[in-house]
Amino acid sequence: MPFTEVRVTRAGPIARLTLDRPQVLNALSPQLIDEALSAVREVAGSDARVLILNGAGASFSAGVDLKAASSPDYTREVARNHTGNARALCELLDTMPQATIAQVHGNCFTGGLEVAIACDFILAADDAVFCDSHGKLGLRPGWGLSQRLPRRIGVMRAKEMSLTGRRVSGREAATLGLVLEALPPEALAARVTELAETIAANNPGSVAAYKALYRGAQALGLDEGLAFEAAYRPPRRADAGPRRPLSDHLKTS
Repeated sequence: MPFTEVRVTRAGPIARLTLDRPQVLNALSPQLIDEALSAVREVAGSDARVLILNGAGASFSAGVDLKAASSPDYTREVARNHTGNARALCELLDTMPQATIAQVHGNCFTGGLEVAIACDFILAADDAVFCDSHGKLGLRPGWGLSQRLPRRIGVMRAKEMSLTGRRVSGREAATLGLVLEALPPEALAARVTELAETIAANNPGSVAAYKALYRGAQALGLDEGLAFEAAYRPPRRADAGPRRPLSDHLKTS
């Protein structure tokens, strides 16, 4: 299928998926997520050995496209499909036989963070910015963040990121274990390519087997946790007040 909001390129055994809405910092619209899912499915079924995921322009991704989510066209059915496709995209990045590397520069916020942590590795510019801003918007994660983030950096540090919504630099993210390496921006692409080429030189069956084995070893209960997150509905607090529509957040953000 022709893509308009992502780009897929191939260099030998290495495929690259680029989020391609630079004018809105690669905000994750329903169309972008749908295209990304289709593209990753194609890569998963190909003879590629590594998939690199990056963003065009100034950022990896600023997160969910809140303007799209506030439009009259964003019906409940569209919202369900958006969430379902995003969840499937993250699951595929995590489980596909190819190694997956997120190459992060600029902002990696909320939904963008959910997509990035579904990859096997994150390499980031040292001045990149990571943030889980669900709480600031009165939202909750639905693409796997509540299960994958604590598995990557530990429960206490994951809670601190999510409950404060503070911004974490690429340099700090490396100390937390959120990213594999933080590098000067001008060195990031070359280091990602080097890592991808090193992995691609190994036996693809072994890479696929290790991915499955490590997932089983460190994530017994992950599938149950993901199902819990998807089904969770918070109890209504008497003092919570009415939920603000996304359009109100857009006016104040």
